Amino acid sequence: MGPLNFPAYSFRLSKLDEREFIFDPIRKKEVVLTPEEWVRQHVIAFFSETQRYPVSLIAVEREIKFNQLKKRFDVLLFNKNGKPEMLVECKAPEVKLSSETLFQISTYNMVFKVPFLFVSNGLQHLLFKLSDEGDYISTTEFPVI
Repeated sequence: MGPLNFPAYSFRLSKLDEREFIFDPIRKKEVVLTPEEWVRQHVIAFFSETQRYPVSLIAVEREIKFNQLKKRFDVLLFNKNGKPEMLVECKAPEVKLSSETLFQISTYNMVFKVPFLFVSNGLQHLLFKLSDEGDYISTTEFPVI
């Protein structure tokens, strides 16, 4: 997998037959290394190592129900009180971040109603904060957990 727009991190990689795997420290298991998973693991490392979020406050790839549909979010960060704080959507590097991506994370956020949204394809990152007026505005400041 190619370099991404994140600091350099060390990952535990392995190969079985023709498939590559990466160890996920949150799920505590090896998962198939896809381009999207490469981004997701960089996002996890960014929040846990660079931003110093406790791994106990990070959830990865869990199922949610929206209306009658079952969906899976990529990453959800909780605050120290156990309340959802930031929803993260990861895309493969070749996927352009678009209004469809923002619609997807906004739809998932109808379940969580978090104050921060983060979208990344590993090369481009978008961070939004809920304003006092109830709109999401672009920001560069991550929440302090």
